[in-house]
Amino acid sequence: MTDALTLAAALAAGIAIGMIFFGGLWWTVKKGVSAGRPALWFGGSLVVRMGVAVAGFYFVFDGDWQRLLACTVGFLVARIIVIRLTGTMSESADSSEKQADHAT
Repeated sequence: MTDALTLAAALAAGIAIGMIFFGGLWWTVKKGVSAGRPALWFGGSLVVRMGVAVAGFYFVFDGDWQRLLACTVGFLVARIIVIRLTGTMSESADSSEKQADHAT
């Protein structure tokens, strides 16, 4: 692979790792708040998400700092994407709850 293609693959891998990490965090917060044992949800989620992220970064990094940098940039881009997607979902859920409250 050429250097540009390798860096693009590292960026894409970083986005995938970030989507899993931050999407899993969002899902954990949604489920964990109403769970009977929230500490177990949050602790277990932290271990799984960190394990996936560290393993993903390790395999992408492979001793090249440029790939690590590209993966990190992708990870941060994924954070922005997840925030926008979940913010949109939360806003639509809030507005439907307000409409439901207004109808009663």
